[in-house]
Amino acid sequence: MIGTLLVANRGEIACRIARTCRELGIRTVTVHSDADENALHARVADATVRLPGAAPADTYLRGDLIVKAALDAGADAVHPGYGFLSENPGFARAVLDAGLTWIGPPPEAIEAMASKTRAKKLMGVEPLGDVTEADLPVLVKAAAGGGGRGMRIVRRLEDLDAELTAARAEALSAFGDGEVFVEPYLENGRHIEVQILADTHGTVWPLGTRDCSLQRRHQKVVEEAPAPGLTPELTDSLHTMAVRAARAVDYAGAGTVEFLVSADTAHFLEMNTRLQVEHPVTEAVFGIDLVALQIRVAEGHALDDDPPRAHGHAIEARLYAEDPARAWAPQTGTVHRLTVPDGVRLDTGYTGGDPIGVHYDPMLAKVVAHAPTRAEALRKLAGALERAEIHGPTTNRDLLVRSLRHEEFTTARMDTGFYDRHLDDLTTATPDPYAPLAAALADTHGPSRSRFGGWRNLPSQPHLKRYAMAGEEHEVHYRHTREGLAADGVRVVRVTSDLVVLEVDGVQRRFEVTRYGDEVYVNTTALRALPRFPDPTAHHAPGSLLAPMPGTVVRVAEGLTEGAEVQAGQPLLWLEAMKMEHKITAPATGMLTALHAKPGQQVEPGALLAVVHGL
Repeated sequence: MIGTLLVANRGEIACRIARTCRELGIRTVTVHSDADENALHARVADATVRLPGAAPADTYLRGDLIVKAALDAGADAVHPGYGFLSENPGFARAVLDAGLTWIGPPPEAIEAMASKTRAKKLMGVEPLGDVTEADLPVLVKAAAGGGGRGMRIVRRLEDLDAELTAARAEALSAFGDGEVFVEPYLENGRHIEVQILADTHGTVWPLGTRDCSLQRRHQKVVEEAPAPGLTPELTDSLHTMAVRAARAVDYAGAGTVEFLVSADTAHFLEMNTRLQVEHPVTEAVFGIDLVALQIRVAEGHALDDDPPRAHGHAIEARLYAEDPARAWAPQTGTVHRLTVPDGVRLDTGYTGGDPIGVHYDPMLAKVVAHAPTRAEALRKLAGALERAEIHGPTTNRDLLVRSLRHEEFTTARMDTGFYDRHLDDLTTATPDPYAPLAAALADTHGPSRSRFGGWRNLPSQPHLKRYAMAGEEHEVHYRHTREGLAADGVRVVRVTSDLVVLEVDGVQRRFEVTRYGDEVYVNTTALRALPRFPDPTAHHAPGSLLAPMPGTVVRVAEGLTEGAEVQAGQPLLWLEAMKMEHKITAPATGMLTALHAKPGQQVEPGALLAVVHGL
């Protein structure tokens, strides 16, 4: 039996695996990069081993260092989690050759299925060869790995070569394998998958369906089980194909077979030979622990002949540190607080005080709700996210709440084009209009007053405070009277340094106020205290291209030099941040008058990359 297990991963999945191991009485060892030295996954394990460096290629993709770490720490098993080396057959073989137990499928099964090109051939599907206009649109896809990395939709033939280059670079950085292929892109299908679990005694369980159609940048955002609206015949067909795929490669362990479904026709996409990010919804519906079952299978135990019965409906939302209103730009900074109400599951790799860096995926947490019906699970999850305390960098929380309540989603008519159609509406800011007033009033009490505390020109005039909220500036006016604090349009009922009660139209509302320097949170609304007068030096020349996020300049367009003529929308350079590439394009047709960015350069948000002078 396994006594000590090394988790070859980081973040929430490492924490989640460690949790199950504790329940089973198994000691855990984690590995950490220098950037993750104080990360939660390094703190929750019984022991942790340093991987020198920060970039994935130097740390979490170094199978040789991870195997050595397992041996040095006295581990007798390795769990790869998802991403990184989880679908690398060479790593699986190295683990086994070192005399360790591999918590995953046989290397031969990974080899057959983890390469999507080989998997498609095994299932009778051929990738596209020479692409013509008639084939468009097409999808460029990484042969290894997943999570939306190394994927590009191509709608114009002249863009194909550039997108192939970008996809190869991103896939190599994320998975250590730059192989890509091209397949037809089916517009507005549903992304449906089947969870399977197999033992080494010939049993394969199909553990129901999941719908993962809400995606951004080909990466899933909301997942649910079972997939709603499928006919019994289609469900049975999907189960049959998934079991056939597993048996075709003598599969063992947990895996997922993915399909694109359109008009009740299923098209095989790939088989992921690992645990999926969205596995908690299957666990909730079937009442199982997939990590515990993975470990049992690796120890040689047999599964029951039939899987357990499913009960109810479960929905998962991925909480990302990103700004959906700014092209999903990833965010960095400190997570001050991350809590959710009781009754939902929170899987996270962060606690209060933890930093979000630039080197890894921006996912903060997964929030999962389970209920007897889909409608009840939707209500439960949306309410929990709405009330969650998420203090720190901008997240997609508001987008998630609105998505879960959108009529197209509540009626199960969504598809993979959901965000293409609705993103503008879903990201329209609707902050609480009384939040700035509550922040200003609370700031008049207690020792933790902002350095931009209220101003007044004369004692008889109202005090003034300015806040940034939802991308806009807000001025707040309030007065000191003999009866206490007062403001127009409301009755001030109570004020302390962390609680304000206002009566609006006869209804009293409570506002809990939390400060972190000039960052202020009023209930779930984020604000930033501003100085009275704007900084007159905060200005850039027209046509300036600023870094939208912290990251690394991975390449500059070939032959691009200062003085070159550029076209509006022309790609000029590429940034890599949080394992994704971000293209910086010319804002207008004109001349490149300055080029400050250089490959390998680390940049901070707002750094000047280039200047295009429009014609």
